[in-house]
Amino acid sequence: MGTGRLTGRRDQEATTVPEASTAGGAATGAPRSLAEALRARDDAALAALLHARPDLLSPVPGDVTQLATRAGTRASVVRALERLDRFALQTAEALAVAPDPCPYPVLESLLTGQEGTTGHDNGARAALPRALATLRDQALVWGDEDRLRLVRTARELLAPAAQRPSPTGLGPTVAEATSGMSPTRIQEIVAAVGLPATHDPVSAVSALTGLFTDPERMSALLDEAPAEAHQVLGRLVWGPPYGEVTPNPAAPVRWLRDHGLLLPASARTVVLPREVALHLRGGLAHRDTAPAAPAVPAHREHRPQLVDANAAGQALAALSTVEELVKSWEHAGPLVLRAGGLAVRDLKRAAALLDTAEPMAAFWIELAYAAGLLAGDGEADERYAPTPAFDDWCELPPPERWSALAAAWLPATRTAGLVGEQDGKGRTLSALGPDLDRSAAPEVRRRVLELLAELPEGGSPAPDALLDRLAWERPVRGTSDLRTRLAHWTLTEAEVLGVTGRGALSAFGRALLEHRDPAPLLAPLLPEPVDHVLLQADLTAVAPGPLRRPLGDTLAVLADVESKGGATVYRFTPGSVRRALDAGHAAADLHAFLKEHSRTPVPQPLAYLIDDVARRHGHLRVGAASSYVRCDDDAMLGEILADKRSAGLGLRRLAPTVLAAQAEPATLLEGLRTMGYAPAAESLTGDVLVARAHARRTPPRSAPVPVPDGPPVPDDTLLGAAVRAIRAGDVAATAVRKEPAAAAGSAPAVPGELPRTSAAETLATVQAAALTGSAVWIGYVNAEGAASQRVIAPVRVEGGFVTGYDHTADEVRTYALHRITGVAELAEDHI
Repeated sequence: MGTGRLTGRRDQEATTVPEASTAGGAATGAPRSLAEALRARDDAALAALLHARPDLLSPVPGDVTQLATRAGTRASVVRALERLDRFALQTAEALAVAPDPCPYPVLESLLTGQEGTTGHDNGARAALPRALATLRDQALVWGDEDRLRLVRTARELLAPAAQRPSPTGLGPTVAEATSGMSPTRIQEIVAAVGLPATHDPVSAVSALTGLFTDPERMSALLDEAPAEAHQVLGRLVWGPPYGEVTPNPAAPVRWLRDHGLLLPASARTVVLPREVALHLRGGLAHRDTAPAAPAVPAHREHRPQLVDANAAGQALAALSTVEELVKSWEHAGPLVLRAGGLAVRDLKRAAALLDTAEPMAAFWIELAYAAGLLAGDGEADERYAPTPAFDDWCELPPPERWSALAAAWLPATRTAGLVGEQDGKGRTLSALGPDLDRSAAPEVRRRVLELLAELPEGGSPAPDALLDRLAWERPVRGTSDLRTRLAHWTLTEAEVLGVTGRGALSAFGRALLEHRDPAPLLAPLLPEPVDHVLLQADLTAVAPGPLRRPLGDTLAVLADVESKGGATVYRFTPGSVRRALDAGHAAADLHAFLKEHSRTPVPQPLAYLIDDVARRHGHLRVGAASSYVRCDDDAMLGEILADKRSAGLGLRRLAPTVLAAQAEPATLLEGLRTMGYAPAAESLTGDVLVARAHARRTPPRSAPVPVPDGPPVPDDTLLGAAVRAIRAGDVAATAVRKEPAAAAGSAPAVPGELPRTSAAETLATVQAAALTGSAVWIGYVNAEGAASQRVIAPVRVEGGFVTGYDHTADEVRTYALHRITGVAELAEDHI
């Protein structure tokens, strides 16, 4: 079934809908309005409505009539329709093309077919009560089974219109299609189908409608149609019902038009009337109905232990990836774009660093940002850098570090999958940039995990089956498309993060879903950090597991990571050894470090490499002249001067052991290293400078707050208070007042409205009520300007305030007299 994207204003409509009637006495018999239907609900049902549609609570309605009015506004109805499952939405769409009000049997036939036709009841008949109950609970349908009514705004959204085709594929009724047709033309159609002429167009249209809804007479009329005419009808019957015609149409089309089976919609367009289409469809509003949710069976089954082990490996890799990414930005992180976010070139660099694709790099970046581990530093030349929370995160045990990442991922609304796409204005969406929030993301992630949790342990579904289920649960086009993409991304992200293993939900992923701490379940599956490496003769070191932090940090400076996996391979190079010497480590310290942490003897080639680099390290000294080079070996300085590669450094000899340079010290250092030398920087006192880069941190930053999908779901406390307030307002609004005698020349009191009383009249009335112990009905405006109606029994009136028992709030309250807009006595039978 195709469904149209529901759109509407997010502000409340000012017009009053028919379903929200004015307050009056209690409803008798069948409800005459949505307000009466809601008033007849018990508190639990009213709370369920407010829980399902939390936008109705902002602000809390003053009474049931206000609640009904708000429930019929366009923005609220659009949101409610978007949250219906496919069959509930199909039921609402059928009601939108049914007579208003619609008897239950008529609605049933629209979903299952007319009696005597080929049945399409694939369970729709049995599922209809459930779908109808859903629509009632959502306050989209009201009335008893003889007079079912779809809320007017929902009917306007779902019913066919020339500008917006109906999701059912049906067109307008005969009455709607002939509304602008001349009476003469209508009479010509009446005569062509063999009906007697009428005296007015209304009765003529009624006669045509009666013919088109009579199965026997309609079948007889279609038997007279040319064979080609049936082919034309066949192309329009399931929609769209509109077709273009030429000024001189073919004979079959002309026959259909002359007999009213096609009616003009414009000068070049005709439409198939709804009654004709329903007859051709056998009374069905939809070609296919989906009364039951598609099953999501286990496509593959794995041993739960294998799933958990696979997921734990992914979790460990995720920790390593996030740590490597954030540490790579602690010295000179990428610049923040002027419009916010990360430049494409910086995303490419991050992807190369992590040895992954750019979309996956964007995911890791967004995950670290969502966990509060990196942010902008807030400087004038703003760059991304780790936050102080990153240091705290690094000190946690691995299971707790993973729990922090997973807890940030599940409710996050920022959607890394959108990176690289364009927004509505044609701008490319960048990682860490604005406009990446999608409020539906947390709901889709949780729902995907819930569907995985419903499978047997170790079972993984076919992705297509899972996507079909999600599409059935939220079928509105636009909403459904986004949810499908979010589900695709969720499956990928859950796998690389370790929430799932081989497509099945892991035990600690299940704990995450159930709001339990996953760390105790993950801890036994992760290897213990090791305090040693295995040095090899080819200048590599193998770490047989995750390294303890001091060892891992030092080895990351001394060697380069060559490969990752269950065991990490590090390679020692002249550049990596020089990096360790620049960081302040002496050659003796490096020898001692390797001897202490290696389970194998230190290979001779590695010892020679360290000594060789250390022997040459610092032989040349660079300082500021602008800059200079000094060396005890004047032959080496001569060699540098003679090298053509040094021409750009602006070198000249000042003394046998000193060269001056025009370049800055940092540029000179880099240039000499490029030429193959190993210079060291020196201070003003001639000491070697330790070139350890400063690890930058941002000021304390909070993790980004997820963008909610509409108002938050209220808790039980708020729901109870809201229901009590609505009931209280309803008691006041429906209280029967004693109408005062109209003064001479004054307008008569309007029944049901609060009279406007002067300050003196208000004071006299509440004082009299306090003396007699009777209750009065007041209108009151609080300090925020919110108006309400209350029924109170005054007990004390003094100092400009009246204190009494508030029947609507069920407690004693005090009200300022100057804020009472009017007062009236209650009728004697309601005191």
